[in-house]
Amino acid sequence: MALLVEKYGGTSVKNVTRVMEVAYNVRDRIKEGHQIVMVVSAPGGMTDELIERAKSINSNPRGRELDVLLSTGEQISIALMAMALENLGVKAISYTASQLGIITVGEHNSARIKEIHTEMVKRKLDEGYVVIVAGFQGVTPGGAVTTLGRGGSDTSAVALGAALGAREVDIYTDVDGVYSADPRIVEGAVKHSDISYEEMIEMAGSGAKVLHSRSVELAAKYGIDIHLRSSFNWREGTRIGEEKHMEKHVIRGIAATENLTKVSIEGRCLSLSDTIGAISRSGANIDVITHNYQRGRTEISCIIKEEYLDSALSAIETGEVSWRKELAKVSVIGLGVKSKGTAATVFDILSREGIEVEGVSCSEINISCIIPEEDVKRAQCALHKELIETE
Repeated sequence: MALLVEKYGGTSVKNVTRVMEVAYNVRDRIKEGHQIVMVVSAPGGMTDELIERAKSINSNPRGRELDVLLSTGEQISIALMAMALENLGVKAISYTASQLGIITVGEHNSARIKEIHTEMVKRKLDEGYVVIVAGFQGVTPGGAVTTLGRGGSDTSAVALGAALGAREVDIYTDVDGVYSADPRIVEGAVKHSDISYEEMIEMAGSGAKVLHSRSVELAAKYGIDIHLRSSFNWREGTRIGEEKHMEKHVIRGIAATENLTKVSIEGRCLSLSDTIGAISRSGANIDVITHNYQRGRTEISCIIKEEYLDSALSAIETGEVSWRKELAKVSVIGLGVKSKGTAATVFDILSREGIEVEGVSCSEINISCIIPEEDVKRAQCALHKELIETE
């Protein structure tokens, strides 16, 4: 008898029809003799709708109250799923994070899981129940409801899998795996049967929206494989795990992030740490920092998401500030990045396409270029064709 930990995203439980489809699949797995723990998200679109409602009443709601509100979406899903399974003759019971004991620390809206009490889950599994847990949420030691931020349900599932000693966590969504590029943009994109933790973390951080990097980092820490698959066709998806099982020295993916802005600050005696620190404290995630000093003047530039521009500008207290909107980041990811000449090839491809490069950042498995947003689709197609399709 195998323990299965399965996470179902918002599109998988968006309406009653989808809930029943998932319930039928779970029933079939129970008939095969498995024990199942489900982690379920709010119905698709509901979290965003609740945020909009909150901000229509208060443009800056307190984190505590926002968490109380947002946690209701998952409660709807877990209750409906338990009802659906019971209707199919399957014993099922749902738990919120506070009922189960998913203890978190940190700030509201971005809490971190500290520990999970598993006694109740194990007891109910032994009694033959499917245990359905609300994803995305937790509770402080003092009893306050918290949420984990974007991708929180993926993180909930991996954390629960680790606490229960599972070897693998199945994450069901509306895509059937990890592709070498967005198949809606790149016609030649191919689905990977497997990919390493490190490569998946880079792809997630570079714009691939199939999985949140926090959950992959947690899976890597505890040595748990993630099987990313679709609840719309139930076929084999992509397994994310240790690099030693993967093919080496290849380019695995092309990813992109849009709606970026380059902020530049120029002046005398500017402090890099003070300037970047101020922008960071404004809430902006900073990418691709450049620092130049010439003839007594300093220029500091960084890339941020456009939505944080106003708060970043308010935080900058010294220097002459300018900015450029409508930028994007295109990233080439894989162990093949370490191969001699890969970076030069990337720049050559973009140059031949007539695409201006505003900035570059590199790691051992990632080369990212800041380019005009209008060129991002063309860049993805050109890079994929030469670096992946011709291999």
